Amino acid sequence: MKRRALVLAATHALAVVAGFALGVYFLPILAAPPSPTTAQVRDVSKGASYHGEFRRALKGSDALHWGEGRVSISPQAVSLEGRIAPGPAYRLYLVPEFVETGEDFQRLKARSLMAGDIKTFENFLVHLPAGTVLEEYRAVVVWCEAFSQFITAARYR
Repeated sequence: MKRRALVLAATHALAVVAGFALGVYFLPILAAPPSPTTAQVRDVSKGASYHGEFRRALKGSDALHWGEGRVSISPQAVSLEGRIAPGPAYRLYLVPEFVETGEDFQRLKARSLMAGDIKTFENFLVHLPAGTVLEEYRAVVVWCEAFSQFITAARYR
């Protein structure tokens, strides 16, 4: 009888943990607004001063934390024609040098500009704060604030 109670407690605890983990993963997907269309992203990217690429093969990326596609940076906005792994509380940062890991980004975070929230996972548009000087930075980073997790990065100069 005692063993059965332990097994039931363990399986219920496992179900709660699994449910929580699935909720953390799927809630941002379910709550995401519609992604900008490829045409909208391309229209914004026409005025871009710089371009870069998100690649899956970065040191700090893995099967759950990645990005792929073309990033365009203008004084007004950063756009992605591509995809990033879904997750909660993503932020886009402009950073003074290209980084490939969370540890490297943490070292530069205080000197970086938090450009805005990312709420879509296929294509995105993030409007930059007025007066942003792109030449003060060299790369963009997608960072998950909720879990202090590096997602991806792209060098643009």
